[in-house]
Amino acid sequence: MFALLMLLSAAIVMEAPVDTALAMILLILAASNAADAVKDMIYYFTMARHMVGGKMILFKGVVMLDFALLTISLSNIPKSYILTYLVGVHAFSGAVEILRANESRKTVEGPWKMKFAHGLVNIALAALCLIFIKDLEVAVLIYSASLVYSAVLRIIIALRKTAFIVIE
Repeated sequence: MFALLMLLSAAIVMEAPVDTALAMILLILAASNAADAVKDMIYYFTMARHMVGGKMILFKGVVMLDFALLTISLSNIPKSYILTYLVGVHAFSGAVEILRANESRKTVEGPWKMKFAHGLVNIALAALCLIFIKDLEVAVLIYSASLVYSAVLRIIIALRKTAFIVIE
């Protein structure tokens, strides 16, 4: 679902003027972070508070809500700063993907390679976007291309066959 939203927002961003595109990206990012935060907090208050390590879910929800509020408050600053923030978020997600791939490399043989490549390409596209930050139209196009790449790769990963182990 999130990948389809990414594809839709990338298509809109490619067609919209730079100011509108950045505002739409901020709104979508803030809404998705807020929805994730509310989901985690509801999960904590209904079930996770009775689980071992359940407070981490609450902390994740609070941090995501904080990021959502920070993201929505960025609407009145210069556009290059907004793009720098968005590129930083994208690069951070690439770094997290690399760390997850490194962790799964120790346990699983095949799937870690695609995650690792996804993280590297995300970081490379974020760096390319920072290189062209003086020309906001080019940087926004690069950012939207990276959104398309991430969305397509998420769909491929979601539809890939995985081994299913049944314990009787």
